[in-house]
Amino acid sequence: MPSNRCKSEPQIAQAVTLMIASRLSWILGSGTDSQRMSLLPCRGLGHAFLDQDWARIRQVIDTNVMGTTYLLHRVGQDMRRRNEGQILITGSIAGFTPGSFQAVYNASKSYLNSLSFALREELRDTKVTVTCLMPGATETEFFARADMLDAKVGSEDKDDAAMVARKGFEAMINGDGDVVTGLKNKIQSAVANVTPAETLAKQHRRQAEPGAAKS
Repeated sequence: MPSNRCKSEPQIAQAVTLMIASRLSWILGSGTDSQRMSLLPCRGLGHAFLDQDWARIRQVIDTNVMGTTYLLHRVGQDMRRRNEGQILITGSIAGFTPGSFQAVYNASKSYLNSLSFALREELRDTKVTVTCLMPGATETEFFARADMLDAKVGSEDKDDAAMVARKGFEAMINGDGDVVTGLKNKIQSAVANVTPAETLAKQHRRQAEPGAAKS
C-alpha cells in the first residue's frame, strides 16, 4: 500500500464522474506498487416489481450483481496473487431495507453489502483491503433513469455526489471496511438493523411508491 495518501483532484474527479455516469468501472492505480479497483454499480429501477419490464430488471441484476461479481473475481485474484490492492464497492443503505417499489435494486445492494464484508474477511490476512461505500439518496440522474421522480424519495433533497464519491475514495485509501455518508443515513442504517423487516418494507413504500412525491 502506498504511504502517500494525498491524492490529486483529477483522481477524485474521476471517481465522481464514474458515479454520476452510473457506470460499472474499475480504476487501476499507476505504478508498479499499487492497484486499486472502484466498483460503482448504480443502476436502479422503481415501480412495483410485477409491473416492471423484465429486460430492465435483468439490466439491474446484470450491472449491480453479475458485472460486479465478475470484476471482483477476476481482478481480485490478481490482487491476491500480488498481495496488494484496494477495492471499493458501492453498496447502499438501501441494502438494509426490503425495497417496496424498488425491490430488485434494494436486493442487489443487499447482495453487494454482504459480498463486500465477506470478501474483506477472506482477505484479512493479505494486504488487499475491501471497502464498502454505503450512501443514501444521492443527487445524480439515478432517480430519473429509474422512473422515480414521482416518488417521495425522488423529489426530496439528496446528498452531493462529489461528497459521496470523496468519502468513498478516502475510505478506500485508508483501508476502512465501510463508510456510510451523512448523519441522516448513519441513523437510518442503525435503526434498520433493529427494525422488523415488515416495518421497514412499509416505511420504504411511503418513500418509493409512485405518485407519493411532494406536491
